[in-house]
Amino acid sequence: MNDHSQQFASDNYSGICPEAWAAMAEANHGHDTAYGNDAWTARAADHFRELFETDCEVFFAFNGTAANSLALAALCQSYHSVICAETAHVETDECGAPEFFSNGSKLLLAPTTQGKLTPDAIRQIATKRKDIHFPKPRAVSITQVTEVGTLYSLDELNAVADTCRDLGLRLHMDGSRFSNAVAGLGCTPAEVTWKAGVDVLCFGGTKNGMAVGEAILFFNRDLAEDFEYRCKQAGQLASKMRFLSAPWVGILENNAWLRYAEHANHCAQLLADLVKDVPGLSLMFPVQANSVFLQLSETALDRLRARGWRFYTFIGSGGARFMCSWDTQESRIRELARDIRDAMQA
Repeated sequence: MNDHSQQFASDNYSGICPEAWAAMAEANHGHDTAYGNDAWTARAADHFRELFETDCEVFFAFNGTAANSLALAALCQSYHSVICAETAHVETDECGAPEFFSNGSKLLLAPTTQGKLTPDAIRQIATKRKDIHFPKPRAVSITQVTEVGTLYSLDELNAVADTCRDLGLRLHMDGSRFSNAVAGLGCTPAEVTWKAGVDVLCFGGTKNGMAVGEAILFFNRDLAEDFEYRCKQAGQLASKMRFLSAPWVGILENNAWLRYAEHANHCAQLLADLVKDVPGLSLMFPVQANSVFLQLSETALDRLRARGWRFYTFIGSGGARFMCSWDTQESRIRELARDIRDAMQA
């Protein structure tokens, strides 16, 4: 096994899909206007508006940390707070960036059910205190797909959005794997965002076939006021913006974004199906997108590592995450499944 073997630790391990690569190559011909005033950026923004069936404001950032942090900063003043899941990526894996870019807006953590916020949890935190000594709740951030691979159903999204409206809270969606969520739910992008009450979406491209680049979509255009200045100040205004936006054109114009997400989800389900009868093994969470969380023995995990497999683990729990990508090969899935079976039975 060489260093270029397909692995399952993260969908960030994968390369660039052909559609994104071809669009970047095409954008590389000749000169074009800088700082987002180019035809590629305009085309990408129009593709998003068509896809989401609404005249949303569209911005591009280099990565998900910047996209989420700047979006939340646009929703809050420094004395505000954001309610999110205790497992949310903005809490556990952004190195304090949401607080940094908002000049101090505090994240308030809620317990979850399979990684998902509930209306009751949101309401409990939002109404816990109303005195001036407590950071005033202003926004809710949900992750779709969640950090444990589960999906908010349309009913669950609508319930969360209804609660936000009732409490006067803005609703942000961290969609680093938004493509996989749409594929898993079988709904339209509009149905799972603004039609359900989402104010702003951070749509991830990196985990679905792009080299870099996340799109920030404001469905409530009033909230996007001066957002371009936030992007500039945060170092997110690319001078050659066409190389961030052109790959979006490549994967959006012929629905490659959805086909690749469907494929990754299919591969995850295949892996789950192939190992579900292994004695001593159990699924930690339902397989609803492109990740499989398995409870294995520590000895089995060591055996898998010895065979060259890479995956994320949860220290002391025996839990392992296997993530499928846009380019995952079914043959590689079957090879992994055989090794998991052997490792558990050895």
